[in-house]
Amino acid sequence: MGDGSGERRGLTATVPSRQVAGLLAAAVVLVAGTVLPPPAALTVEGQRTLAVFLSALVLWLTRPVPYVVSSVLSVTLLFALGTVESFSAATTGFTSTLVFFLLCLLLLGNATTSVGLDRRLARRLLTADSTPRRALRSVAGSVLALALVMPSAMARAITFIPIVKRLAGAFGPDADGGFESAAFLVLGHVNPIASMALMTGGGMALVTSEIVATSVRPITWVDWAVLMVPPTILLYALAALAAGLFARVGGKATVGAHGAPRPDADGDGIEVRADGDETHPETDGDGTASLTRDQRLVGLVLLGAVASWIGGSFVGLPTVVPAVAAVTVLSLPSVGVITGEDITDVSWGIIFLIGAMLSILDVMNATGAITAVIDALTQWIPFAALADWQIVAVLIAIAIGIRILFSTGSAAIVVALPIVLEFASVFGIARLPLALTVLLVVGSTTILPFNTTAVLVSMDRGPLSHRDVAAFGLVTMGLSIVVAALAWLVYWPLVS
Repeated sequence: MGDGSGERRGLTATVPSRQVAGLLAAAVVLVAGTVLPPPAALTVEGQRTLAVFLSALVLWLTRPVPYVVSSVLSVTLLFALGTVESFSAATTGFTSTLVFFLLCLLLLGNATTSVGLDRRLARRLLTADSTPRRALRSVAGSVLALALVMPSAMARAITFIPIVKRLAGAFGPDADGGFESAAFLVLGHVNPIASMALMTGGGMALVTSEIVATSVRPITWVDWAVLMVPPTILLYALAALAAGLFARVGGKATVGAHGAPRPDADGDGIEVRADGDETHPETDGDGTASLTRDQRLVGLVLLGAVASWIGGSFVGLPTVVPAVAAVTVLSLPSVGVITGEDITDVSWGIIFLIGAMLSILDVMNATGAITAVIDALTQWIPFAALADWQIVAVLIAIAIGIRILFSTGSAAIVVALPIVLEFASVFGIARLPLALTVLLVVGSTTILPFNTTAVLVSMDRGPLSHRDVAAFGLVTMGLSIVVAALAWLVYWPLVS
């Protein structure tokens, strides 16, 4: 009859069962937490807050609605169910500097990509060596260097994928010695590790630093670099080496052994010749490609922001100030690098998820819900009978379990870290090294392809299988535990 009912039924039939189950489970949890009487250890407000938290967690994991919608719904429920006195008290997480800082970093990362500075830096950093083993080291080193100016692991992966493809093709289809598989392991699994070295390196580091600053002690950009750069570089180097061993990269094949120059496969004006060198049609006369006006502007602004973060650590300048200043400069009419379209393309879902989770955690603290959760877990797990290292091992295992459920490391950390730190406070565990350990382990754990977008893209564009992803994810997780243990026992006590 033209009422659209048939079309709606067709659309409903295509909804994944996981999403339908998620909606039903979230509704059941919310109703049960609202209607049933609370146990003796919980107040009515605490039980309702836990119900909102669990229902939001189910919605975030199954994603029947966008992150923005489920996040707004969760903070609204905090107010509607009477767990807080006002709507503003239900949205305290959105007033955190973390939300605005992350927004600015995402805009700066998008600006780097939109002007092509990421690709230009990648080409200047990357040299085509004569063997697969050397080429892999070059790719790994270049990705690590690019992480200093590009906070998005996903953007770095997208930048290097065509370069890896060209290098793999230059070795020939049957003589790359495992280079392509190893390189995609580096882009997917190892690449996100580089983002943990600096406080401004990405969402995971930002979330962790904010939680540390509010729950443990203030931490500056320089403090973070001193604590995290050495263990991160060590972990990155070990993981990159493991990628080569995992894929059995050889060292005998030579670039161009199988024929003619590689075509300009990705349309960036660069070709890989038979000898492995790249040709640049437009150069500034000395054999290197010249920077455009926008690339120079973005580069100068990023350098200024980094200098401000370093200097600001000694004079007490909030880290969000240089980020806001950099975004403002690049948005000026005379510059025009960051536009309204760039703001639209920001990952608002992750920003809203973090804001909502911080809001829920504030209310859980205020209502005593977190204390009740800890008391319940201590009844199941005999923490009092465990040694300190055993308690840490259990807490890390809890964080890993939460990590596997989430598609982004920052979302997993914002859920797991506050709970872990509360346990640490109760049992007298040093919270700063524990927080950094959680970051290293969670940031290095990718068991399922959807756990990290960089891995998902690498598996889609490269030769990796689900088995490769899971197996190497266990390798990087094991390496992160070893490096974190060494840092906790040897390095962090020296610099704390």
